[in-house]
Amino acid sequence: MSRTEKGFSLIELLIVVAIILIIAAIAIPNLLRAKMAANEASAVGSVRTINTGSVTYSSTYGAGYPPALANIGGASGSAVTCAGGQLIDNSLATATTAAAAKSGYYFTYTPGGTAVTVGSCTGHPTYTLIATPSVAGQTGQRLFFSDQSGVIRFTSDGTTPSISSPPLQ
Repeated sequence: MSRTEKGFSLIELLIVVAIILIIAAIAIPNLLRAKMAANEASAVGSVRTINTGSVTYSSTYGAGYPPALANIGGASGSAVTCAGGQLIDNSLATATTAAAAKSGYYFTYTPGGTAVTVGSCTGHPTYTLIATPSVAGQTGQRLFFSDQSGVIRFTSDGTTPSISSPPLQ
């Protein structure tokens, strides 16, 4: 091979690959942190949506807060009743397990107090809502809590949040 031939040597190609790997090693953790932050922001928005849907259910049907997320969800095109009020998106109403998570979070809704029935609708005087990342440390770090007060609280150490957890600012 003569010196006049054009092309890259093996050393030059290895240096370029090494530079690309270094840049990727710096960028990938930042990308994962950004995705977790986006999932957490989506979870907070979903908690607000569920709170709003619960208040709307209470004022619409007069029986208190819904007995389950399914009562404020409901499939599009079906009849609107207190069993499926279509007050929130059904994908959010069914995001109750890690397998059905919405944006990396699933939601545990628990009615509280003695059930009240008005007409054919049942409600409760209180509720709690907990948003949990489906894979802690990957889809989100913080867990979120809310209740009928509408205040969203969180923990970032993996413990279950409660009424005594600090509120979001």
